[in-house]
Amino acid sequence: MDLYIGVDVGSVSTNIVAVTQDGEVQFDQYIRTGGQPIQSVKNGFAELKKTLDGRGFIIKAVGATGSGRQLIGLVIGVDVVKNEITAHATAATYFHPEVRTIFEIGGQDSKIIMLQDGIVTDFSMNTVCAAGTGSFLDHQAERLGVPISEFGSQALKAKKSVRIAGRCTVFAESDMIAKQQYGFSKPEIIKGLCEALVRNYINNLGRGKDLRPPFIFQGGVSANQGIVRAFEDAIGCEITIPRYANVMGAIGVALLAKAEVEKTGKNTNFKGFEIVDMDVVPTSFECISCSNNCEVVKVEIDGEVAAMWGDRCGMWSAG
Repeated sequence: MDLYIGVDVGSVSTNIVAVTQDGEVQFDQYIRTGGQPIQSVKNGFAELKKTLDGRGFIIKAVGATGSGRQLIGLVIGVDVVKNEITAHATAATYFHPEVRTIFEIGGQDSKIIMLQDGIVTDFSMNTVCAAGTGSFLDHQAERLGVPISEFGSQALKAKKSVRIAGRCTVFAESDMIAKQQYGFSKPEIIKGLCEALVRNYINNLGRGKDLRPPFIFQGGVSANQGIVRAFEDAIGCEITIPRYANVMGAIGVALLAKAEVEKTGKNTNFKGFEIVDMDVVPTSFECISCSNNCEVVKVEIDGEVAAMWGDRCGMWSAG
């Protein structure tokens, strides 16, 4: 049976999926990147190899997306490299063709995507401020002494709402401390935090956007019941959580890789599961050949230079 692999490498998580010709997910894995994207991908492919051994699967195409897509694409040998907007929209429309608005909140960034007839018409991303992301919620859960897995259910227990400042992580933390001192319960503070995150998301990413149903919520944060409830209260409409919500980017780029090899008829560029044992060493240096002083990134695989980029003039990358 033919399989198509998708890899989504982010700053917080690395997601790897394998889908069949019909888009059925045969393997999905969510891995904490831990600042080591190359090693996290190697670990994921080692698990994928174990899962597929002896089952007669053939890897026909591989795609990469996420903030680490260029590096990982080079290391494993991919057929397509796509941005996160395209990947998430592809997966959402595959499973829910009628979708008009996609909410996506990951570990370190968030996105909003508007579609019409399966085509992206508008989008917005937040990659600068941590407020309103999964890592922000992780940090607040730790401060409150509540496991992040229980964060959403705690929010649903609240008897009343308490307004938390959510436009900045520093202000949010200060406001939470003040509300604790005023005697508000943890569930009430957590609910207020969920509402603040959604309020910040809609006011920033959704400002001036035409948000129309059906709504899809993707990304790791979609597992948080408190955030889902806050979104539904804010927009006055039900939100759908896809079955594979936390790995939709990887699914989307797997489907895009499938489409690419079917269109071109070419064999895959995938280097095989030998990548698990490859020695990949990225380094950087400042080029002093001109006043640009570009930072050039060099990637060596098993002792040989595989690629260089970052120079504006092409002096290094062109070679």
